[in-house]
Amino acid sequence: MTSPETNILVCVAWPYANGPRHIGHVAGFGVPSDVFARYQRMAGNNVLMVSGTDEHGTPLLVQADKEGVTVKELADRYNRQIVEDLAGLGLSYDLFTRTTTRNHYAVVQELFKGLYANGYMVKETTQGAISPSTGRTLPDRYIEGTCPICGATDARGDQCDTCGNQLDPADLINPVSKINGETPEFVETEHFMLDLPSLHDALKAWLETREDWRPNVLKFSLNLLEDMRPRAMTRDIDWGIPIPVEGWEDNPSKKLYVWFDAVIGYLSASIEWAQRSGDPEAWKEFWQNPDTRGYYFMGKDNITFHSQIWPAELLGYAGKGSKGGEEHAFGELNLPAEVVSSEFLTMSGSKFSSSKGVVIYVKDFLAEFGPDPLRYFIAVAGPENNDTDFTWDEFVRRVNNELANGWGNLVNRTVSMAHKNFGQVPAPGELTDSDRAILDLAERTFASAGEELGRAKFKNAITQVMHVVGEANAYIAEQEPWKLAKDQSQRERLATVLWTALQVVSDCNAMLTPFLPHTAQKVHEILGRTGVWAAAPRVEEVTDSAGRELVGVGLPDEGQTYPVITGDYSAQQATWSRVEVVPGTELAKPKPLIAKLDPELGVTGPEWAPVQQ
Repeated sequence: MTSPETNILVCVAWPYANGPRHIGHVAGFGVPSDVFARYQRMAGNNVLMVSGTDEHGTPLLVQADKEGVTVKELADRYNRQIVEDLAGLGLSYDLFTRTTTRNHYAVVQELFKGLYANGYMVKETTQGAISPSTGRTLPDRYIEGTCPICGATDARGDQCDTCGNQLDPADLINPVSKINGETPEFVETEHFMLDLPSLHDALKAWLETREDWRPNVLKFSLNLLEDMRPRAMTRDIDWGIPIPVEGWEDNPSKKLYVWFDAVIGYLSASIEWAQRSGDPEAWKEFWQNPDTRGYYFMGKDNITFHSQIWPAELLGYAGKGSKGGEEHAFGELNLPAEVVSSEFLTMSGSKFSSSKGVVIYVKDFLAEFGPDPLRYFIAVAGPENNDTDFTWDEFVRRVNNELANGWGNLVNRTVSMAHKNFGQVPAPGELTDSDRAILDLAERTFASAGEELGRAKFKNAITQVMHVVGEANAYIAEQEPWKLAKDQSQRERLATVLWTALQVVSDCNAMLTPFLPHTAQKVHEILGRTGVWAAAPRVEEVTDSAGRELVGVGLPDEGQTYPVITGDYSAQQATWSRVEVVPGTELAKPKPLIAKLDPELGVTGPEWAPVQQ
């Protein structure tokens, strides 16, 4: 467990604003990061969780053309949809913003200028991929072909996921555009390159200290060091952040690479959060204090940007590469403490893909099942360490057998019997060995499950908590309080058994709070308690006005409004420790906590995402 009052920065991958989010997205970045942030707050730590919608790059232009709208209209629409989806899922961002703000443009340009001044942004003439039919630049990730190193047939223009090597689109054998299948043309073009080779030694020295990362992430990241070459950080495109260099800043067809600006969003969102919180310097505690630990959550296809590109930007900005250099306006910024990458959630063996019709949208899922069943499934059966196939059959089984029959049944029968026989939390008599055994198990699990959560081992943690739920149900079956209730001479024993069971329900509810915050609030109230136990995020409409003078070129117009996710999480009661149940607390008859699903759903799926026969 993390020591009290540690600063924890939770950086969550920025969802791309070219469509609504599907459950594969939130399995990688959304639910794991929120479980972690909620646990860290409950453990008494000072948490800042930030992200936003990623709104630059060619894919947005392509989608806008398809829909016959401007790229800004498209970004606005999907920014709002994504905000609603993620808030509905209960993701407790301190600030979820967007990359088309004045503040973000200014922060990105400051990072670029610092890297340029320190010599880590160098001009090179390279081969750029162009769509023959549109004349538009094709981004590396939108070109696929055969890897020239390992022969994998699905390598992308920026890297091969099979062997992990960095590539350029011109390296690929038989390259084709993912947008329309045509063969790209390659033309000479000038770009600014991030000089990764001059940052190689500093990156290597840092990565070799990362001993507690997930093995797949560390191995992949170390492999990236073997073939480091300069990487383009600008693009031939008219939609993006201007390049703040004389002779380039007014060029309408050259912009910064979307991945250069997206990772800087973690910093710009923190600065925006500080400004909106009323303490403009508050971001520094999370970025300049060396004791702060920063955790980055994403799917495995984004590891390279978080364990190589972003750390390289931070090192170069601070003058830590082989070329040296000076510190700049933001000072020396913390490198990631851990890159927490999930594997892929698949559907019938295929990666979730809106374009291929292999998709279950978060919005549809929330409308039918609510947030906590999805959060539970991702935590207990999600792609933490391996690609995991989502099936409706497995979803129904998990919800019915574990959530409804296990947790829901424990809460309902315990509180129902206490309400029926006492109307309140009864006062216990002398405890037996059986009573002490289940109470001790629950109390020990706070420490063991907390340790797993602190290491981002979500599956291990929730498995331990659900083991206590199972043991508590077994305890009730063994003690048979329904029989004790029929014998007046056993009144004290009945009170002791029900008090014990209520205490274990309270303990389990605390430990399940990071996973099931909406359900946890209900159980808090079922136990006769008042106030906010698990705080929910809220959506606020804000105005793009930085509140300070910004330095930058081509900044968006001041005054645009947009929705953000935020919340007052410091006021919640949730704590990662036993909260004593107080005899005399009035109890009401509980309503069923978790609705069981029709087993037929496992066979057919819902109408909006039927099982493919």
